[in-house]
Amino acid sequence: MPRRGRVRRSLVRALPVAPALVLLLLFLAGPIAYCAYIAFTDLQLTGQAHASFVGLANFRTAFRDEEFRNAVRLTLVFTVLSSLVGQNTLGLALASLMRRASRPVRTLTGGIVITAWVLPEVVAGFLLYAFFRREGTLNAVLDWLRLPRQNWLFTLPILAVSFANVWRGTAFSMLVYSAALGEIPQEITEAAEVDGAGGWRRLWHITLPMIRRSIGTNLMLNTLQTLSVFGLIWVMTRGGPGHRSQTLPLFMYEQAFQNSMIGYGTAVALLLLLVGSLFSVVYMRLLRTEV
Repeated sequence: MPRRGRVRRSLVRALPVAPALVLLLLFLAGPIAYCAYIAFTDLQLTGQAHASFVGLANFRTAFRDEEFRNAVRLTLVFTVLSSLVGQNTLGLALASLMRRASRPVRTLTGGIVITAWVLPEVVAGFLLYAFFRREGTLNAVLDWLRLPRQNWLFTLPILAVSFANVWRGTAFSMLVYSAALGEIPQEITEAAEVDGAGGWRRLWHITLPMIRRSIGTNLMLNTLQTLSVFGLIWVMTRGGPGHRSQTLPLFMYEQAFQNSMIGYGTAVALLLLLVGSLFSVVYMRLLRTEV
């Protein structure tokens, strides 16, 4: 086939996806490129006529800033506790238990968990704030049990917001693992049970290896979602007290819109994007490995 014919055929094949490609370039690649440019300037929200190019100054400022390093540490703690451990483990446990439960129990449990998932982030934040506040539901239960009260949002803020994210986001992991467990051939599980393998051995040697790709996909999506959580933490603690629950999205918002340093805040946003990209690369490499 002549080269001109091959080129024409390739263009015809690409024509159906051209609108989607244009939209991606316009609404995704374009804003990212503009943000990358702003990150290298001293652009401010107010009191400035023109922005100047400052090179890597914003990034150097971030790495020297103790509040930024604190936000990085809290972001990692929040991600590990609420996503890698909390949502992932609880979602797998619920999916496994619901396979053995009766239909009414599955319907009730699934309805409760999915309702928490579909709630808007701000609404979920207010509900969990009411649960953890000094006069909230949790302390009322502790009073009823004759146990000492705690000011959870003051003494353990990062744990409180991590629990809130687990409560809100576990439904996604449960649905992913429910679908993955349903694909495991029943004959394999029954054969292992006949051979004397207990529940934990079947889980470790049969279930987890066979749903490994689902685990990797779920971890990647949950991690990226958790890294960008803003509204839930903002409603519950606003990053306080004393920056003790201020993750990178909240630190970025504070610098860009409260301190009016758009350039610096955008640089922090790019660093957050880099962290998410690193997680994605690691998960994609794990998914590429065959069982």
